[in-house]
Amino acid sequence: MNYDLALMALEGLARAPLAIRVENGVVAIEGDPASFKELARLCLLIGGGQTEDAFELQPGVHVTRDSRMLRLHGV
Repeated sequence: MNYDLALMALEGLARAPLAIRVENGVVAIEGDPASFKELARLCLLIGGGQTEDAFELQPGVHVTRDSRMLRLHGV
């Protein structure tokens, strides 16, 4: 993982934090669109294991039968 890129993403999230809550069994994330870009960068770094443009969520690895639904909302 590129730690410099991860730190940049975390610094961006610190400037404009995301609101994360659970509603009716669904994880809801709301925030500024720029924060979603930083969150996406951080997820790619963590999930992809490198600086790829994308990675695919794998059943049993990233997602399980008990995983909650996710709703994203830019404000």
